[in-house]
Amino acid sequence: MNINEVSKKLGISKDTLRYWEKIGLLPPVKRNASGYRDYSERDANWVYYIKALRNAGMSIERLLEFVHLYLKDIDDLDRRKELLIEQRKELLAEIAKRQETVDYLTFKIDHFEEHVMNQKDENKGE
Repeated sequence: MNINEVSKKLGISKDTLRYWEKIGLLPPVKRNASGYRDYSERDANWVYYIKALRNAGMSIERLLEFVHLYLKDIDDLDRRKELLIEQRKELLAEIAKRQETVDYLTFKIDHFEEHVMNQKDENKGE
């Protein structure tokens, strides 16, 4: 697959793909005879994995550590797992925080007319 195909298939800009490769988040992508990137299924899977971790809020720094451990075959499976667990905890906390906001907005919507009437009543008393 060329960079356009990967970009469209996974919803990631070509600039982001180039950047991720440049900083080492992706293993070097093979080039065809013309020098253009030729993504394999494995490369596309890497892109998907990095995208998922970024969507989970994982920082570039944490991702670089994770990828470094993976690509260098450093036998530190516990640290790689720990990085994923830490990110999941952070994501779950963010989800809980957002759910609180959704619940508050739902309450405000469900009681909107009541709030408007109370506000009108308060304004009459001034």
